[in-house]
Amino acid sequence: MKRFFQSHTVTTGLAIFSMFFGAGNLMFPIKLGQIAGNQTIYAISGLLITAVLLPLLGLVSIILFNGSYNSFFNRMGKVPASIAIFFCMLIIGPLVAMPRIVTLSHIMIAPFIGDISLPIFTLLFLGLTFLGTYKESRILDLLGYVISPALLISLAIIIVKGFWFAQTTTSTNLTPSGAFLEGLTTGYMTLDVLGAIFFSSVVLNILKKNIASNNHSTSAFALTSLYAGLIATTILAFIYIAMSYLGAYYGTDLMNINEGQIFSVVSSRILGANAAIIIAIAVLMACYSTIVALAAVFSEYIQKTILRNRISFPVALFATLLLTAITSNLGLSSILTLSKPIILITYPSLIVLTLMNIGYKLFDIKILKPIIFITLLLSIAGYFFW
Repeated sequence: MKRFFQSHTVTTGLAIFSMFFGAGNLMFPIKLGQIAGNQTIYAISGLLITAVLLPLLGLVSIILFNGSYNSFFNRMGKVPASIAIFFCMLIIGPLVAMPRIVTLSHIMIAPFIGDISLPIFTLLFLGLTFLGTYKESRILDLLGYVISPALLISLAIIIVKGFWFAQTTTSTNLTPSGAFLEGLTTGYMTLDVLGAIFFSSVVLNILKKNIASNNHSTSAFALTSLYAGLIATTILAFIYIAMSYLGAYYGTDLMNINEGQIFSVVSSRILGANAAIIIAIAVLMACYSTIVALAAVFSEYIQKTILRNRISFPVALFATLLLTAITSNLGLSSILTLSKPIILITYPSLIVLTLMNIGYKLFDIKILKPIIFITLLLSIAGYFFW
């Protein structure tokens, strides 16, 4: 039994980490360190709150609701829950997050793959996504045993060499408080609370089936899930700290560079021009792990919630990836413009819902709807008037 839990805890932790760690997680910390320079320690403090602590709380809340995001949202009422889930699915599905991953992947590795156009890259990348996702029960093993180790090894090579040859951080005009706020904002834009809720729901349900099949209890499931989440977020924290400092050390004169290219440029400075394969592996593994998770979540939503099991999971997955291919070719700038109002209006309410649901489960705090409603109104007002 001990070996069973140890195996599942580590594998699940690595799987959750790889789901969280997508293209934006490569880009945002380096950009943050570049901006914060010698104030990076304060920027990291803000980043860890919104990009590590909040996702961990999201994971805890889903564990408390037994791995069901439907139960998590249903505290708002059935109709508001359905609307909220729909909008969240728009963010993480083929309208925003999935095409953003495809386009960012293409931009990040374009210097290393030659003259491959975005449409061709999209078809290849999404074809591999289909192969990695269509057997949903194998996603945990794929992420935990294959993708996470490849991602961590490639990142470790970049980080170790980067710190070995690091000299001084760049100077900045930011104050400590300004750097802290910059870190808070950067972590907010990773959208990892969404990942904690929807990714973890998929992983935890797979884990729950494995534990049930081995005749273990619900409390064993909860503890295994919590330990796995702690492993995932601890790895995230260490990598965010390291990548932020690499931005501070190697980000000189890169302020005007495209954000999608900053990881590749900084990594090339660290490893040299002949290390393309390591950089490409880091980018592709980060992006691939996240899009596999997103594809699984959205396809299951289409299959079970929208179409009531009238189609199979592979058919729903194919339709999801087809929509993603169409929106991906709108280009990164169009996708970011489209996603901005959805994120700014809905994401604060999701954070509040996460905190209130934890309060409900642990301390029986039942008030919810008025707080969510006020948060939503403030988000709408903030977007249109501030």
